[in-house]
Amino acid sequence: MSRGGTGGRQRVRTARGRTAQSTRWLERQLNDPYVRRAKAEGYRSRAAYKLLELDERFGMLKGVRRVIDLGIAPGGWSQVVRRKRPDAIVVGIDLLPVDPIEGVTILQMDFMDERAPALLTEALGGAPDLVLSDMAANTVGHQQTDHLRTMALVEAGAWFAADVLRPGGAFVAKVLAGGADSDLVAELKRNFTTVKHAKPPASRKESSEWYVIAQGFKGRADGGD
Repeated sequence: MSRGGTGGRQRVRTARGRTAQSTRWLERQLNDPYVRRAKAEGYRSRAAYKLLELDERFGMLKGVRRVIDLGIAPGGWSQVVRRKRPDAIVVGIDLLPVDPIEGVTILQMDFMDERAPALLTEALGGAPDLVLSDMAANTVGHQQTDHLRTMALVEAGAWFAADVLRPGGAFVAKVLAGGADSDLVAELKRNFTTVKHAKPPASRKESSEWYVIAQGFKGRADGGD
């Protein structure tokens, strides 16, 4: 690896066995200010700043006491919650292993497993104020298929949120280019007072990701809380 002058852009030589694509990824990481900031501030990923920026705009973390983090790996979002709300109870779930985070209960399993919702709510010990979802399906290289699989996870997260949130709670989820589809938006608007889309500055411009922020949960039709 060669370096430019102090503060200059770092360039990466293509090493034996490293593809041009992986070289570009490594170079982008080395020159990404959010990656450097995450390392300096002890966050596990640059994604932490996406949540921080969304919270600055929408205030979802204000006063939260119980939070569920869907797709927690590697843990940056839960770190943000714990730093901003040290007394909050946080439960996360992911297929991937996640190193322990103080004050966070982590379940390693598929959120689509029929046992997952009950295990999450049991571990939380009460209705959440906030359900976060940074879930995305593993890509297969076919754009339409990848989009459908990820949006299926978003929809599952939205149904779960509508089933477990306390009245007044919020649901925040990563969606893809174009935002949530019309049926999902309509469903969210039935369940929440406000539904908005946003692309935080920490989300790379070339990325297709957006976030849907649904706030002011109206409560379940059965009157549960």
